[in-house]
Amino acid sequence: MHRRFISVVAPAMLAIMLTACATAPDTRAGKERLERAAQDVLSFAEFKAPGIDAILRDARGYAVFPRVGKGGMIAGGTYGRGVLYELGAIVGYCDVTQVTFGGQIGGQAYTMIICFETKDAIDRLKSGTLAFDAVTSAVANRSGVTAAAKYAEGVMVFVMDESGLMAQATIGAQKFRYQPK
Repeated sequence: MHRRFISVVAPAMLAIMLTACATAPDTRAGKERLERAAQDVLSFAEFKAPGIDAILRDARGYAVFPRVGKGGMIAGGTYGRGVLYELGAIVGYCDVTQVTFGGQIGGQAYTMIICFETKDAIDRLKSGTLAFDAVTSAVANRSGVTAAAKYAEGVMVFVMDESGLMAQATIGAQKFRYQPK
């Protein structure tokens, strides 16, 4: 039954999750709320993680996801909307979607900042070809961690303000989408 579920239901769930949500909010007010939330995240990160301001200043760009939600029970999903900055200015909106299958139960929410070292790395996000294992690439944002943070393939990820409980040993497919401002 478990294999049948994965082979039949999983592709349908993946298709729905990857197309169900709009990358940017529908209204100007929604976009402004997302932009304010992203700015709040940046201010909080600079307060909580000394040194992240220098990383952001030196980065070619960064994507700020104020809230990423993740949950699952055998099949799971992750979704979050964000704001993409290039050379310190907002250039558009992005989202991350991930579908996972395997041993998992629970849910959590977190904030994510993805720093891009090069224009090529930003272009990978914009074209939808950026991919990494967010679980293994993420750096928990705690005091002193920014000094040890390193780019991998032009990307550095900070995850902070985690809440909730999630246990998992899964495989998954993720997708980033971009919409210009």
